[in-house]
Amino acid sequence: MVDAYIINTLFTLFAMTLIIFMVPGFAMLEAGIVRTKNVTSVLTVNIMIYVVASIAFILVGFQIAFGDTQITAMSPLAFTMFQMAFVGKAINIMSGGVGERAKIFPLTLFTLIMGALIYPFIVNISWGSDILKDTFLDLNMHDLAGSAVIHSTGGWALLAAILVIGSRKGRYINDQIKVIPASNIPLVTLGALLLWIGWFGFNGGSVGSIASKEAADTVALTIFNTNTAGLAGALLAGIFIYLRYKLFDITMILNGALGGLVAITAGADIYNTADSLIIGSIGGVLVVIAVPLFDKIRIDDPVGALSVHLVNGIWGTLAVGLFASSDTITLMGQIKAIAVIGILVFTVSYATIYAINKLMAFRASDDAQLEGLDVSECGIESYPEFRRTI
Repeated sequence: MVDAYIINTLFTLFAMTLIIFMVPGFAMLEAGIVRTKNVTSVLTVNIMIYVVASIAFILVGFQIAFGDTQITAMSPLAFTMFQMAFVGKAINIMSGGVGERAKIFPLTLFTLIMGALIYPFIVNISWGSDILKDTFLDLNMHDLAGSAVIHSTGGWALLAAILVIGSRKGRYINDQIKVIPASNIPLVTLGALLLWIGWFGFNGGSVGSIASKEAADTVALTIFNTNTAGLAGALLAGIFIYLRYKLFDITMILNGALGGLVAITAGADIYNTADSLIIGSIGGVLVVIAVPLFDKIRIDDPVGALSVHLVNGIWGTLAVGLFASSDTITLMGQIKAIAVIGILVFTVSYATIYAINKLMAFRASDDAQLEGLDVSECGIESYPEFRRTI
């Protein structure tokens, strides 16, 4: 028993460390997508999200999420740190999607509320102490590592933020969509690959134990399926984008991989290889379809976070009911979870961001956007020797 406790503690701390590698993953991906005049502000936001969300969750959110749950299989502190690593990921989904026009202080204030209250409540009714057991909000679903709880939660919050603060200056002019190219493709690639590696801890660690043969086999299956879905998402996104535009868009291929990884996250522990290939492939194609659709309705999302995390968070949650339904896992249960989380998170996030925006401008002024948020928000430019672009 003592040996299992030690092994599970070590395993959970290692998985937590891999998840923390997703912090620089998000930061590098977003820094590469935005224009050079906004890189410092994006990096600052990512650091503030990690710091503020983590402290908020440790001090307030964990108790809301898990209450008096007794942790006996590993060190309770290891379990706490593992769950703490998750909270920032839900908010990191927002940071790139509102990039180049969201001010740092109001976004940090929302991070505080999200980390302390909104995200922990969603955890409570899905993974946690379940204070609302036997009510409609008692979510009977299978979501191993958060296709719904983390990815669609972050996606719904991002959608609320975009609707409140609007698009970047000059992004949509009359009926035209101005293309704003990524500033640093190598950074985008590095960031996406760091996220991919972090996903092995994200999903593998969510199994919760590795101290028996059965548990070790489940961890291996989970990580294998996770990687397989990422591979399939990247491949199908690449094929689809080439067939559509006769070009290989590396940003879309990488987002296809991330879409596949999001989609597999809900059920990576229960799928077979064929399931993972299909689910990941659909996830990659959904990204390629969704990105231009959001632009057509003037939802300005610089990094494609809605397409990767919201669309595939929903798809991944549905996929469990389609591919792994059983006496305890049903399609209707998965659909109910999608609906409940979507309504709760979007409504509360919209109201919160709207209120913050009334107190202080959430969106940077047009002049600040033209100059670059590095100057107005941080006073430090990442590339001061480069010529600024509009």
